[in-house]
Amino acid sequence: MRRLFGTLVAVIVAAMLIVAGASVIPALLSQNPAKAVAVTCPAAPTVTVGTIRVPAGPIAGYCQDQLVNAAHIINAARNLGIGTHTQAIGVMTAMGESGLHNLNYGDAAGPDSRGIFQQRDNGAWGTLADRMDPYTAATNFFTKLVNLPDWKSLTPAEAAHAVQVNADPNYYTAYWADAVKVVAALSSQK
Repeated sequence: MRRLFGTLVAVIVAAMLIVAGASVIPALLSQNPAKAVAVTCPAAPTVTVGTIRVPAGPIAGYCQDQLVNAAHIINAARNLGIGTHTQAIGVMTAMGESGLHNLNYGDAAGPDSRGIFQQRDNGAWGTLADRMDPYTAATNFFTKLVNLPDWKSLTPAEAAHAVQVNADPNYYTAYWADAVKVVAALSSQK
């Protein structure tokens, strides 16, 4: 009898986990690997960045403060005549570097890194003020990207890696789908 009761309890617990997993796992899988939880954004009025109306979010798990930075990236690319595919490369890169936050600190690999792209203090990315200004940092990122001789033939992760020189050339791949969603959503917010 104890064995039957134990088996019955195990079956009920397994069924509960399956039901819970069926509703939670798809939501988790649609998120970026760096953000494996559902995101609730604080209520906020829509703000305008250039010509882009930025909602409270979430869009692909990102809230308005992060989406504003994505809008700066998109605007910088647009002003350079760069289309949505390459705009998404910029957004993907900033997602991977800072989670679309304008960070005033670096990490162990680059303690002098700053901003949404975590650009280093090596003279290539301008002043600290340039690196901390999302629009200027994005302009510098795209300028370097489009000056690569074969940039149009690179995958998004290869393009980001060629500019950023990350330790892992495939690091940015995990952010591509979310970047495409963010660019598409913000591009429709006019």
